[in-house]
Order: sequence, then structure tokens, then C-alpha cells
Amino acid sequence: MESHQFETRLAVDEADIRAAQRLRYEVFVEEMGADASAADHAARLERDRFDPFFDHLLLLHKTRVVGAYRLMRSDMAAKGIGFYSAKEFDLAKLKNHRALELGRSCVAKEYRGGAGMHMLWDGLGDYVTRHRLEILFGVASFPGVALAPLKQALTFLHHKYLAPDDLRVRSLAYASLDQMSWEEVDQRVALKQIPPLIRAYLRLGGFVGDGAYIDQSFNTVDVCLIMDTARMVRRYKDFYSRERV
Repeated sequence: MESHQFETRLAVDEADIRAAQRLRYEVFVEEMGADASAADHAARLERDRFDPFFDHLLLLHKTRVVGAYRLMRSDMAAKGIGFYSAKEFDLAKLKNHRALELGRSCVAKEYRGGAGMHMLWDGLGDYVTRHRLEILFGVASFPGVALAPLKQALTFLHHKYLAPDDLRVRSLAYASLDQMSWEEVDQRVALKQIPPLIRAYLRLGGFVGDGAYIDQSFNTVDVCLIMDTARMVRRYKDFYSRERV
């Protein structure tokens, strides 16, 4: 689909937020097996107590919400509920930065890849520029809660993409990323195990924090991704022209 068929904007009312929550239900609950309350199953919404405090970036195709991000700036977090990621990671090393937490990133299955995702990233870039943000971070997930099947990918991240010490947040329920001998890692296998969104963040200059967090309610193994926006800007222009992993 061509880019002119899409629109990106922030949610402006409760109907917009509910549309994002419905998409999140389709992706996180129906596809990925996350828990939901009986009321949320009945309404087909994935929602939590953090939603009213976030900005919600939407990707629309015509009038349908087909992509979403949940965005929390550090100034917003300081005045309200705080960062969602603080439930899983010690974020103290980010407190002196103009930071943006990214969460609940999802795109409807039939719109993944191509122009739609590019538009959503462009919308995110506009938001980052407008608010002069320095650091982007957020929880990124591998499906399932077992570490053993992910040992190649997790060890690869630990050895190749561990954040510099001054940005290296740490898991609160620590599970080491270093799951096997580096000499035994097959990097091709490791890269195939890494979800496309995480690979995209890494290509834009992203790092991972120290340790993983096993989220039983969401049926995921989580890592914290951190990006310096100055480095991201330098690499963003050629991101879509490079060969995909």
C-alpha cells in the first residue's frame, strides 16, 4: 500500500484510545497469548491503569486504526503515574535525560512491513523532534516465557548490544542474557530468533539493558531497549534502503 493511504496522529479522544486498545487486544491477547480480565475479553480491549497518562500515537488506514505506540515523556512521568517499564527495570540511569518511553507497539497483521510501518516510524520521529528528546527506551518482548529456546538470541544481545554503563538499566527480576558460551553461538540462528521490531531498533543504534524480565502475564521474555536519538538520527535515513536481516 502507498504511503498516501496512511495517516499518523496522536489520539484525541476516548474513541481513539479504545481503537488502539482493540488493536492491542488482537495482537497481544489473541496472537501472543497475553492475559486479560473477563471484562477485557468481553470488550475485546487490552488496557491498563497506565493508558490515561500516555500519549497514543496512531497509524490509520482510511478510518481504521492499524498501528499504535504508547508514549510517555520523562516530564509526563514525573507528574503522573511514572514509567510502565519501572515495573520491570531499574531506570535510575535514565533520570537525568529527556527520555521517551515507547510501549505497546503493534501493527495489524495485514499491514506489517512496507509503507504503514514506515509511516508509524515517521510519526514517532516527528514526536521525538518536537519534544527535543534525547533517549528512547522501552520494554521489547520475545514470545514465550522460557529462556532456553532463546539462548542464542539472548547471548548474542548480551555480547553485541549491551548498553554502555551510563545507560545500562538492570532487570528487577534478573535473568541473565548470557545464557551460553559465546563461542557456541550461531549468529545466523540468533538473528532469526530476534523479533523484527527489536532488530529494527538495533539497526537504528539501539542497545539492551542488563538482564531479561520474564513477564508471565504477557507470556513474554522482556528486554529493555535504549536508543540515543542523536545516533538514531544519523542512521535513520538509510534504514529502509539497507538489506533486511
